[in-house]
Order: sequence, then structure tokens, then C-alpha cells
Amino acid sequence: MEEKIQELKRRLARIREIFDPLKKEKRIEELEKKTLSPGFWSNQQEASKIMREISTLKKEVESLKKLQDWLRDLEDMEVLAREDREWERELHKGIERFEKELKEKELSLLLNEKYDDYPALLFLHAGAGGTESCDWVEMLLRMYLRWGERKGYKTEVLDLLPGEEAGLRSAVVSVEGDYAYGFLKAEKGVHRLVRISPFDANRRRHTSFALVEVLPQVEEEVEVEINPKDLKIETFRASGPGGQHVNVTDSAVRITHIPTGIVVQCQAERSQHQNKERAMKILKAKLFDYYQKKKKEELEKMKGEKKEIGWGNQIRSYILHPYNLVKDHRTGLEDPQPLKVLDGEIDHFIEAFLHWRKGKDAGGESGGNT
Repeated sequence: MEEKIQELKRRLARIREIFDPLKKEKRIEELEKKTLSPGFWSNQQEASKIMREISTLKKEVESLKKLQDWLRDLEDMEVLAREDREWERELHKGIERFEKELKEKELSLLLNEKYDDYPALLFLHAGAGGTESCDWVEMLLRMYLRWGERKGYKTEVLDLLPGEEAGLRSAVVSVEGDYAYGFLKAEKGVHRLVRISPFDANRRRHTSFALVEVLPQVEEEVEVEINPKDLKIETFRASGPGGQHVNVTDSAVRITHIPTGIVVQCQAERSQHQNKERAMKILKAKLFDYYQKKKKEELEKMKGEKKEIGWGNQIRSYILHPYNLVKDHRTGLEDPQPLKVLDGEIDHFIEAFLHWRKGKDAGGESGGNT
């Protein structure tokens, strides 16, 4: 038990060395001095950015202090456990809980890109296959909502577009919590489902596809100015399954950004004003992503590289028939319990992806593509 605690101490020391809490405390002090200046709030965008950085740094410093104090308690408990079996059982439980928290912190070391600690917008789209694919989108939506619940994240469904018979043609979800975007980046791509269809009277096996897109919510940093003259705003009646109107007023809102051709819509709320607000939130994220991709394309051209994202290139398969298996085609990770995965237990896939990407960025080889 003493050896285990020493190992945990080494791991925590490595994390502290990388995160450097003293440096972060100095940075907090510098930023807090800025907030006291008379004209601090005159530039709302810059002020929001600073307040966000202070909040993030404080969370990191506090979490490291919590781990340090917790480890000291475990060391004291280890001394007591040498003489008392009851303390030994408590120590086992404490080490297990501590190691889980420590692992989360170690994982956050892999999340060091610019927007990793931002909230995320999750977009789900049904592929070809009609009702089957729409039902698959609804299953994925539930999976991500359950995952968010397990993480203690705040999730909000911003928009749903029902399928003709069942399921959803598309869904948009806001996810807020520590490193929400950094984690959910692992889910970008095509997800494939293989199962016996509940909609097929002949009980045949069907394959369905759905596309998952993830964007950071970067409202305060979106430098793209949206000119009202560039927007075409339409209202219409919200529709339910089978095209039925679920509201007698034109509460649903569709916004077209004319220069880029980007179209967003929202019909989740009964209020037209709320739907418009949500649609604008989605549009800002889409425009940010659009211009980021433009910049990236320019860099790729300069490098002479070409990257294609094909609709058929699934990143993960969920097989419910003729056997049970979930396989990530990038990392090669497999799980023989798809029902647990579909209930939101996807952290091991996300963790494997982050390690795989780190290895890939460092010039390592990717996992199993089968």
C-alpha cells in the first residue's frame, strides 16, 4: 500500500510540474489587477476573455490543491492502516477514488489546444437510410446526453428536427463543462450502427449511418461581424413527426447567412424570440468554423497537402447483430458491451482517441483501421 501511495505521489508531482500552479497564481494576480482598472469593462469582448481565463486558472489551481491535500490524508490513513484492518479497507476505497480523479487530471494534459476548455456545440445528422438513420440519431443523442450527465456537465438541446416516421433527422446540443469541446472532438465523424431493424417486419439486418459534428462555443471570441443586411430571416410553423404542425403560430426560425450560404434553424422553443436567439448562437459557431476552415485550407494549399473527409469513412461501428461489439476504427479499441456504450459510457473511447492523436501528432502510427 505504501508503494502505491509513492507511485501516486510521483504521478501528482509530474502533473504539478507541468501545470506549474505557482506560475498560474502569478498570472491570476496579474489578470485580477487588470480587472480593477477603471476602463476594464469598456471592451466587453476583452473583459470577458480575461474573466474566463481567471476562472479557468483558478479551477486548475484549486483542483491541484485538492489533490495535494487528499494525498496527504491518504498518507496519514496508510500509517493508521498498518495497525487497523478497518482503516485498511477505507484506504483501499480512498486510493481507488483518488486514482480516478488523478487519471482525469492526467487526461487533461492531452487537452492543450486553443479551444479545448470551451463549451461545445454537438450536431447530429441522419445519413441515408430514412427511418433507420433517424432512429440512430435519436440513440446517439441519448448516448451523449447520458455521457454529459455522468460527467456532471450542463447539456441543453437547442434544436430537434423530427424524422418522418420516428427518430430525428438532426439535433443540436449545447454541452458546458470542463474541457467539453476537448473531449467531444473525439466524436467527430461518421458513426455506423448494425442491428436487426425494429422497423422491418421481416427482421432483417440493417446498417445505419449518422454524422457527428462538434464545434467550440466561442461567442466572445468570434471576430466575424454579422451584418444584419447579410441575414435572411424566415419564420415558419414548427413541425413534429410526419410533418404535423405542433404550433399554430410561426414560432420556428430559419436564418440564412447570404455571403456564405450557411443556413441554420431552430424550432425547439414555443417562443419565436427564443428560437431566433438560439439560431443566432448556432450561426455564430458555424461562421467561426467556416472561417477557421478557410484559414486551414489556405495553409494546406501552401503545404501542398490535400485532406478529404468522406461520408463513408466511419470512425466507429456499433454492432448489435450478429454479435455485440463497439469498435473505434482509428484507435482499434473494442468494447463487447454496446448497450453500456450507448448508455453514455464512452470515456474509454475518448481517452484512447486522445492518446492516439498525441502519438499520431508525434509521428506515431495509428490504430486498427478495419
